[in-house]
Amino acid sequence: MSESKYFVVKQKAVPEVLSKVVEAKRLLESERVSTVQEATDRVGISRSSFYKYKDDVFPFHDNAKGKTITFMIQMDDEPGLLSDVLHIVADYQANILTIHQSIPINGIASLTLSVEILPNTGDLSSMVEAIEKLEGIQYLKILARE
Repeated sequence: MSESKYFVVKQKAVPEVLSKVVEAKRLLESERVSTVQEATDRVGISRSSFYKYKDDVFPFHDNAKGKTITFMIQMDDEPGLLSDVLHIVADYQANILTIHQSIPINGIASLTLSVEILPNTGDLSSMVEAIEKLEGIQYLKILARE
């Protein structure tokens, strides 16, 4: 797995296509449009641009404290790996709200994890990076921020 890095960039430095992907995602989430085609037409980008970047760009909210973050993690079916993930969440002092792990298929388990970001929770980007660096983590995506 290639190592992911996270950057916080001021909006004026973000290429226009990435800003439009975020806007299209916002339109879809708010249900003001019902299809990706409608969203991309409205913001003026191609569907291929949307699909290329949709999983990798999202707005940064420095007011994440008190929010719920839901992650989807694909991980090797190895004893102790889930425990390692949960220890990282605990080390960053986030509150675990829900955990759902699927039955592993071909040695890979899917985990959905919702955590509450508390006032004393450490840096969210660092927590995500620490989870991603664990041996056996194949994929991590932030599904929702509420």
